[in-house]
Amino acid sequence: MPRISLASKRSRSSPVRVPPGRVKLAEALKLLLERKEFNAITTAQISRTSGVNEALIYKYFGDKRGLLHHVLGEFLDIHFEQLKADLKGIKGALNKLTTLIRAHIHLYETNRIVAKILLLEVRNYPGYFESESYKQVRRYSRTLVKIIEEGRSRGEIRTDIPVGTIRQAILGGIEHVCLPGIIYNRPFSTDELSAGLCAVLFDGIKAGESGARGRSAARRKMSR
Repeated sequence: MPRISLASKRSRSSPVRVPPGRVKLAEALKLLLERKEFNAITTAQISRTSGVNEALIYKYFGDKRGLLHHVLGEFLDIHFEQLKADLKGIKGALNKLTTLIRAHIHLYETNRIVAKILLLEVRNYPGYFESESYKQVRRYSRTLVKIIEEGRSRGEIRTDIPVGTIRQAILGGIEHVCLPGIIYNRPFSTDELSAGLCAVLFDGIKAGESGARGRSAARRKMSR
């Protein structure tokens, strides 16, 4: 699995110099997360792997979990910037949703570190919901909502389903189709999972004749 270093990205995009020790600590945690669960990693191991004094973990990040949130935030920065580039020029809300879903699943397929952090680790602790990385996740969610609202306004997506419900169905669907592979460290196919998930979701939310048929069938089943 390729590891992504943010040092070069930051040096190109910002004149602010990142302390080398801060970068080394983040890279060390990424390296350790490839082999071990987060709770099994100690600050002493991070220090030894990075060659940086252990006290700098607390100086730069507050604690080990703050370092985890920082690493997650770095990965999300790259993913969101790439997603924005991928969405440029794409016409139609359903096409944009397809791109977003495929990119999200591809992230989990190719970067098991960020997948494990997001799906298995950070949500168990209240501090995550006050972190900068969670603010990035919320920004991603707003991007998704904007696409859904665009589809509703253009008649591509049904308006009788709340936007929030559609958003949660998409995000939850992505997580659940990927989760078995993440938990058991099994390979999975971005193309296969995204195609199947889009087929299930879009037949339910798409406006028009096919959407009407789906609604009628659902009502008949509920009335039995």
